[in-house]
Amino acid sequence: MSILSAEDIAFDVKVPVVIIGAGAAGLVAALSAREVGQDVLVLERDDVPRGSTALSAGLIPAPSTRWQAAAGIVDSPELFGRDIAAKAKGEPEPSLVKRVTEAVGPTIEWLADRHGLPFSLIEDFRYPGHSVCRMHGLPSRSGGELVDRLREAAAHAGVDILCNAHVISLFAESDGRIAGVAVERPDGTKELIGCGTLVLACNGYGGNKELVQRHIPELGTALYFGHEGNQGDALLWGQALGGATRHLSGHQGHGSVAHPHGILITWATITEGGFQVNLRGERFSDESHGYSEQAAVVLRQPEGIVWTIFDTRIAGIARQFEDFRQAEALGAILAAETVEDLARQMGVPVNALKATLQEVDTLKHTGATDRFGRNFAGSLPLRVPYCAVRVTGALFHTQGGLVVDDDARVVRDDGNVLPNLFAVGGAACGVSGSKAEGYLSGNGLLSAVALGRIAGLAAARTQAM
Repeated sequence: MSILSAEDIAFDVKVPVVIIGAGAAGLVAALSAREVGQDVLVLERDDVPRGSTALSAGLIPAPSTRWQAAAGIVDSPELFGRDIAAKAKGEPEPSLVKRVTEAVGPTIEWLADRHGLPFSLIEDFRYPGHSVCRMHGLPSRSGGELVDRLREAAAHAGVDILCNAHVISLFAESDGRIAGVAVERPDGTKELIGCGTLVLACNGYGGNKELVQRHIPELGTALYFGHEGNQGDALLWGQALGGATRHLSGHQGHGSVAHPHGILITWATITEGGFQVNLRGERFSDESHGYSEQAAVVLRQPEGIVWTIFDTRIAGIARQFEDFRQAEALGAILAAETVEDLARQMGVPVNALKATLQEVDTLKHTGATDRFGRNFAGSLPLRVPYCAVRVTGALFHTQGGLVVDDDARVVRDDGNVLPNLFAVGGAACGVSGSKAEGYLSGNGLLSAVALGRIAGLAAARTQAM
């Protein structure tokens, strides 16, 4: 990934707004720029737009939406911002928090009204750290549906998406202005595409083992559950141009990926009263803190494998997610009428599992806090049939990245901005701070959708000046 001089370069074609990456961030940016009337070209390295968005549950947190109002839920950007700051111990930049929390609600309403995305609110459980229910998703509750519907909307809006187009270099002028990009095609041919503005929407560096080991050593050998194309291109290009970075150690992990199936298991299995045990049948942590920080905790257990224990009531809640239904179809979800049978299927000591279930049941009845700091007050006891799924911890995506201003324009180390370069989603520093525990559920798509909207409008209006 290189920065080359734009001097004397003859581009094959020039497009006002070029976007690298056709995930949620890039497609929302493209729809926004197209709305202003600009021609837009999205460059996607794969043969079809999917990316990390398709691997997620596709849930977007947003305050003050009409779906919340219909459910009688009172929320605001300020309350959402306080939740973000509390989870990340005040690390995120307040101005960025304010910008994205104010932008995301109107953005998903715009996607619904202008482009027909049928969002609805998850009302039957609340993710850790959120004061109210504010997760919005599409009917399947899958990121695959989200990116597919955004792609369809982009096609209807006249956005050009060029797939199998791997951007290998940027061409920059002496002042840092981006003049264009070099694209490599599967047959090895190269195309030079000029641009008026460039939006980096190619996520973070989760697929780059060297960068992960440098910035997130605790997950250096962990399963990577993001898109392998996330090699840190945006970060490396931005740094080469003098762009500032922040919170490069920030990331979203997940302590509940079905193993060996490689399917995300919703954290509702925990928040609704489930818990995790290791291969000895023993609990080992306060699972309620959040699924991101739980990834490293799980990986410290024997073989990096644990079991999530819940019941059929909780399975009914989890079944709204397509991923969970897939896990059931593949036999990843065990069910048993007795603790003895459950322990046998899991391959854990039956006496230890019995003791653990009894302990949790007692904690729920008494409302006591356990030795790890988890309080089960208000959680319903588990009832037969019991359920279990074998899981491991994984890295999903990085949360640190390039520093951006209020228009999502990349900021230099000296405080000035690069003239026509924008960063969104995982390419930009998000609002999770520097640690896994700073990640509030949905922060990834929050940055993708809100910054995508902001950058797309700003990039198009820059062209209009």
